[in-house]
Amino acid sequence: MSIQTIELAGHEYVLMPKGDYNRLRRGLPADTEGELPALPPAGPDGTYPAVATGRALLARKLIKRRWTLGWPQVKLARRAGIRPETLNRIEKCHVAPDLATVNKLVAALEKAERDVRG
Repeated sequence: MSIQTIELAGHEYVLMPKGDYNRLRRGLPADTEGELPALPPAGPDGTYPAVATGRALLARKLIKRRWTLGWPQVKLARRAGIRPETLNRIEKCHVAPDLATVNKLVAALEKAERDVRG
């Protein structure tokens, strides 16, 4: 977790990423790296398997953005117009979604993030 402190008018304040703050408010640990899907190990030649790495990177990004909003999988899935089971399989790296599904998820996340920012 990345934290900064500042002092204003004699009071000390803590600055942290909003996702960490939201997780702390919900009683979740701020450092959730261990809860994200692991990236696959490099092969003997030093390269990474493209499909498995792509699935893991997409899953990690979706999970982090969803957590920042404080949303469970069901809420994101419904907002994106996909089945919760599909989102669960994507986040667990069991399937690689097609472009249409990725676009629906991104659009739902972007709309929610705009709404939060006001």
